[in-house]
Amino acid sequence: MRLSDFKYPVSKSQIALYPKEPRDKCKMMVLDRLKKTITDKKFSDITDYFKKGDLLVLNDTKVFPAKLYGHKEKTSAKIEVFLLRELNRQTGLWDVLVEPARKVRVGNKLYFEGNLVAEVVDNTTSRGRTIRFLTPDADIYKVVEKIGLMPIPPYIKRDPDEKDKTRYQTVYAKVPGAVAAPAAGLHFTPELIAKIKKMGVHIHFITLHPGLSTFRKVEVEDVSKHKMDSEYCSVSYETSQAINKAKDSRSGRVIACGTTVARALESNATIDGHIKFGQNWTDKFVYPPYEFKVVDALITNFQQPESTPLMLAAAFAERDFLFKAYKQAAKTGYKFFSYGDSMFIH
Repeated sequence: MRLSDFKYPVSKSQIALYPKEPRDKCKMMVLDRLKKTITDKKFSDITDYFKKGDLLVLNDTKVFPAKLYGHKEKTSAKIEVFLLRELNRQTGLWDVLVEPARKVRVGNKLYFEGNLVAEVVDNTTSRGRTIRFLTPDADIYKVVEKIGLMPIPPYIKRDPDEKDKTRYQTVYAKVPGAVAAPAAGLHFTPELIAKIKKMGVHIHFITLHPGLSTFRKVEVEDVSKHKMDSEYCSVSYETSQAINKAKDSRSGRVIACGTTVARALESNATIDGHIKFGQNWTDKFVYPPYEFKVVDALITNFQQPESTPLMLAAAFAERDFLFKAYKQAAKTGYKFFSYGDSMFIH
């Protein structure tokens, strides 16, 4: 497929700057792939589409306040450091983006609040650097929880505030490491999850830490040439066994909450549709045409044009049907992207 197949117009007014409150009262567009029907609902109505025995798989990654402001030694000029991922906990190495990049060179020391000090040890890309935190025995995640800002998406044209530390986080977030929220899960409330469990739906978790590539548009016209960034992925033995049992007994569907969950499951799938457990780094890129081996239904948000999450959703729903739904959503006032409304494809 071509990149031009995944372009569509989106106006500023369509992009949600803040999420709906309460979370589960946002709109939900339901796509039936077999009947080719499109139905408008609220997210809280999602229980109408679940059945006893279904498996709902959630991503328990936790977004950490990855955006730091500091300064170089011997200068008061402000430096922005965006923590991308931890490379080695013992040595304090991290991949980061810096701004302004031209002022940050190998050998520079960077100073932050909380007595946090880092040294630039390598260049990776034009704005990318590898840094080593020099603060002995510091738990970097705990420090940045106090001094960092939440990395809300770049298309949300406002500064992050304190409320984003809870808004831009699922209610079941547990494992720190993400710099982008698994947005499809932002609509769940503890009450809704409890209701789903009471129905006899089994809830299981994977961990996949989304990086900034979530917001990066594909730049090659032949999408098969695109290379995904590697992201940490973990599927527990318990989750793999539950999915394999459901597949073997045909007792329920596997419902993936978000493109990150779909990628994690498909990355660990065997030819016969079973799931392997374990930890790995995945760069799996799902785009049409693709035959899903594990996922039977998908919860997702309205994705950015020319993005890899949009391509995965198009592979699952069928591209023309998905774009018909997007066009209808734009006409009827749905909000798009991370803080926007939801879609359920089954």
